[in-house]
Amino acid sequence: MAYWLFKTEADTFSWEMQKKKGARGEPWSGVRNFQAAAHMKAMKKGDLGFFYHTGDEKQIVGIVEVIGEYRPDPTDESGRFGLVDVKAMKDVPKPVTLAAVKANPKLKDMVLVKAARLSVQPVKDSEWKEVCKMGGLK
Repeated sequence: MAYWLFKTEADTFSWEMQKKKGARGEPWSGVRNFQAAAHMKAMKKGDLGFFYHTGDEKQIVGIVEVIGEYRPDPTDESGRFGLVDVKAMKDVPKPVTLAAVKANPKLKDMVLVKAARLSVQPVKDSEWKEVCKMGGLK
């Protein structure tokens, strides 16, 4: 299993909106960055990801599961980009802020710290465990 981080503007598509989609999940569409798209191409069903609110919040608020692998994104008229389907799994009891991630020396090499603007990014196993611990997850 691999781990990921999905970034979204809370006022565009929030964690609460994701949770309301239930077991059927939601396509993670609209990604127009080749590096982020490459990460989505690498995703497999069952992979987990952090759900991260950008904008004013800048915090990890939930965990999603990849339930549908990479396929064409119907919102992309060029036909170059795709999407994956994700469903909400659980809340992060204590949301983990970007400031807290940056302050943790164990996370100094995390993509969120080094390439913060990338909308879909990989998360190493050790980083996943550390952020889960910070967020009050077992």
